[in-house]
Amino acid sequence: MEQLRQVIVGQDRVVEELMIVLFSGGHALITGAPGLAKTLLIRSVAQILDLQFRRVQFTPDLMPADIIGTEIIEEDRGSGHRELRFISGPIFTNILLADEINRTPPKTQAALLEAMEEKQVTAGGKMHPLSKPFYVLATQNPIELEGTYPLPEAQLDRFMLNILIDYLDEDEELAVASRTTSGFDQELTAVFTSEDMAEFARLVRAVPVAEPVARYAVQLAHATRPSSESAPDFVKKWVSWGAGTRASQNLILAAKARAVLNGRYHVSCSDIAAVAPPVLRHRILTNFRAEADQVNVETVIQQLLETVKEPQSNLS
Repeated sequence: MEQLRQVIVGQDRVVEELMIVLFSGGHALITGAPGLAKTLLIRSVAQILDLQFRRVQFTPDLMPADIIGTEIIEEDRGSGHRELRFISGPIFTNILLADEINRTPPKTQAALLEAMEEKQVTAGGKMHPLSKPFYVLATQNPIELEGTYPLPEAQLDRFMLNILIDYLDEDEELAVASRTTSGFDQELTAVFTSEDMAEFARLVRAVPVAEPVARYAVQLAHATRPSSESAPDFVKKWVSWGAGTRASQNLILAAKARAVLNGRYHVSCSDIAAVAPPVLRHRILTNFRAEADQVNVETVIQQLLETVKEPQSNLS
């Protein structure tokens, strides 16, 4: 965090949520307007964690082979023998920044999302394992909708968190403007290795969670589903589709990472509540009635946190 604050001003919540994803071994969707230093943040994190970083600008003409790689025919000049050789694409890295993922057609999106899930790609009938660790940090531009291909709900569910980047306040923006218009140039120092990151992911999963805390996460996920008996009336009114089982899993896993990052070795319900917005905001689909009432997903999540009560432990 000390290294990162040398180049990134403010955005403490965003940085914490990004650290939660990386230390959990997951993937993140980053939503924000242009010019909010999304690429700088991710590149800086890669330098500090000593991870290989690549960026792909997604466009409407981008093909799966442009990301995964392709096979070429290579000829031995001496013998004249020809053979197929696989040329790996930018997906063979540790951190892949998929910039404006909603600007590329579904075929290319599916190729990337399949690699995220399987941790390998197939070309010419051969499987090629991806680098370890492997993270996809995909950005979306929420302003322009024309010429975009929004990710389906089932594809969005593959991302652990949806991190929302907002504008800086006046003092923070002044610091950024002063720093970036001068000769300021800060060298970042790597503090971890890729092996450390893999070990941290195992450590996070080893953090114990009490049954009432895990139940609170499950109850939050259940409450987002309009068809559930436990769903509040406002959910049945404003939500057309709620979060699935993966939401419960990610609520608990993200809460584990948050607890460790805050120096604790157990998870509390406050950890679950803190990670609920980034875990749930891309898994809840509001309906036309919510739009008519000017209600967005953030409002629904906030009301859920106020409505769903923390379970009481039976332990004395």
